Amino acid sequence: METEKKLFLQIRDIKKNFGHVEALRGVDLDVYTREILAIVGDNGAGKSTLIKALAGVLAPDSGKIIVEGQAYDKLNPRQAMDLGISTVYQDLSLVNCRDIATNVFLGREPLKYGFFIDKKKMVQDSIALFQELKINIPSIYALVGQLSGGQRQGVAVAKAIKFGGKLLIFDEPTAAMGVQESAATLSLIKSLGRQGYAVIIISHNLHQVFSLAQRICMIRQGRVVDTVSTADVTPNQVVSLITGAAQELV
Repeated sequence: METEKKLFLQIRDIKKNFGHVEALRGVDLDVYTREILAIVGDNGAGKSTLIKALAGVLAPDSGKIIVEGQAYDKLNPRQAMDLGISTVYQDLSLVNCRDIATNVFLGREPLKYGFFIDKKKMVQDSIALFQELKINIPSIYALVGQLSGGQRQGVAVAKAIKFGGKLLIFDEPTAAMGVQESAATLSLIKSLGRQGYAVIIISHNLHQVFSLAQRICMIRQGRVVDTVSTADVTPNQVVSLITGAAQELV
């Protein structure tokens, strides 16, 4: 991975309406490699809509999504994945009754002789990937349904990275996890930033946001209120900004 952070993604004047509801009102945002960016805001602020636009699930009404210098009016899910944008949702989209290697390659299994799934390659590549990412799992043959929440999160991350993930988006990554599982997941996310990936986290947990993120983007009523260095803001200031009790930081 690169040793200096680089601009990977630019969002310019993205707007999205649902009938008379303005979900996004001209959002601008820059996302860099080797950095963890937190997006925070109250319920209904537009965070989920923005992430769905990046993942190709929703098409913006206007604006540009610029990935490594190439501008797009909208993305579809396969296009977003091919560009390196991977989203790890709360449900993780894993199959509990299948083993870890199968889940990592789910939908893109390598073939032998053009017909048969190459299970050996899946296992070997998965083991190498988990070692590279420093993700601890009990066995590559373990069923995903038998894993802890933190281990499942690790499998979802490996799956995202395996198919070209350059930007990893985490939606409430530790929701419904215990203290130990949350710590393991946060450690994994922090290591991804150090390894050179661009990382976005969506979280209501400001303690986690301040422990992970280098920058914080605050969204209120479909607009970016401010994007600041974590070192330059306090949790109370963040709460004031996303609730409308304060103006932009200067």
